[in-house]
This record gives sequence, structure tokens and C-alpha cells, in this order.
Amino acid sequence: MPKHIGIVACSAEGAALCYRTICLEASAYMGEHAHPEITMHTFPLSDYMEPIRIDEWDGVTDLMLRSARKVVGAGADFLICPDNTLHQVFDAVIAKSPAPWIHIADAVGEEARRRGFDKVGILGTKYLMTGPVYPQTLARLDVECLIPGQDDRERINDVIFRELVNGVFKGSARLFFNTVIKRLKERGCDAAVLGCTEIPLLVDADDSPLPVLDSTRLLAKAALRRALE
Repeated sequence: MPKHIGIVACSAEGAALCYRTICLEASAYMGEHAHPEITMHTFPLSDYMEPIRIDEWDGVTDLMLRSARKVVGAGADFLICPDNTLHQVFDAVIAKSPAPWIHIADAVGEEARRRGFDKVGILGTKYLMTGPVYPQTLARLDVECLIPGQDDRERINDVIFRELVNGVFKGSARLFFNTVIKRLKERGCDAAVLGCTEIPLLVDADDSPLPVLDSTRLLAKAALRRALE
């Protein structure tokens, strides 16, 4: 039997894309309409943003662990979190977790190595872009990380929290993200990490100036592989 996947979610759009990807991808391996059992829990995004905004990450750890206990209590064998920013407390979470996890940056890093990327640009919330999640993980794979300039980081963050997490995807925002990706290409990046789980709903891989690493779908596919091991 496939393993039961637990999703510790945060923002609705990214979590929904991750869940949907698992379900749709599974049919190729398990048959029509089939997918592993999945349990998802999330506290309101507002509950997470309160400690994040005041830089008290212990509060994030506590929320993630409470979610983890709920989904493990429902039968989940392992856990994923379709939110890149929350992975800043990943080590603290796994130290007390009731079940093992897949790290979203590990899924991205494995794909970067598979495709031969050496230098990637990181797009996400301002907390993610200036934080340790991707630099620490990708450094172990000899993949270098670059981030946009400060003005671009601020605007990216505004688009994420004012538009993307609310299901608003504007053409003007898509053009802006493509401009930022083009700047990263000019600085030597050979791929762009879509490191906010809503960005893949905005940026079209077919017209991006760089190949993209879709953190949401890569995590979902990694979870599916783990469930079917």
C-alpha cells in the first residue's frame, strides 16, 4: 500500500497546487483516479505571519508541530510543507516531529543537479530570499544562489502577500517577475527557483527568460515518489 502523505500547509494557493499535483501525477503510476491517501491541515496564514513579522520563529515552529501532530494523528506516514519560508525552522521542527519530512529545498536541489544547473536565482518572500533555506541546502550540492536586488525583493514580497496568496494573478506581475528573472540571467544564473509556492501559478515556464525550478510541483512529486517506495 502507498504511504499516507501528510501536508502541513500554510497559504491556500500553494497548498492547493501541491495537493492537486500529487493527485494528478499519481494516476500515471497507480491507475485512473488513484492517488495515495493524503491528509492536510493548516492554521490560518495570519497565525503564521504574526510571529514571522516580529522575527519570533519559535512561534512558527510551534504551529508547524501542532499541524504535524494533527496529520500524523490522522494516519500520515511522513510530512511535507508546501511553504518555502516556513522551512527556516525546519531543523527545529524535525527535532521534535512525530514523523519524518521531505525538505522542499532538497527536492529543488536534486532537480537542479539533475539538470546541471550551477547558479540559480531565488525568488520568494523577503524572508526566504535573505534567509538560509536555499543557500544552506544547495551549498551541499555545489549549487550557488543569487537573490534579486533590494528594490526587487520588496516588490516581489508585496506581490506575494497582496496578490498571489489571495489568488490574484495579474499580467503586470508576470511581466515584472520575468524582468527580475532576466536580471538574474544577466548576473550569470542558469535557472530560477520559484521559491514561493504561489509563484508557479504566475510565472509561465514557457516564457520565462530562464529555466524554472518549480518548488511546489517538485515537492509534490518527491512526496509521491516517497509514498510509492
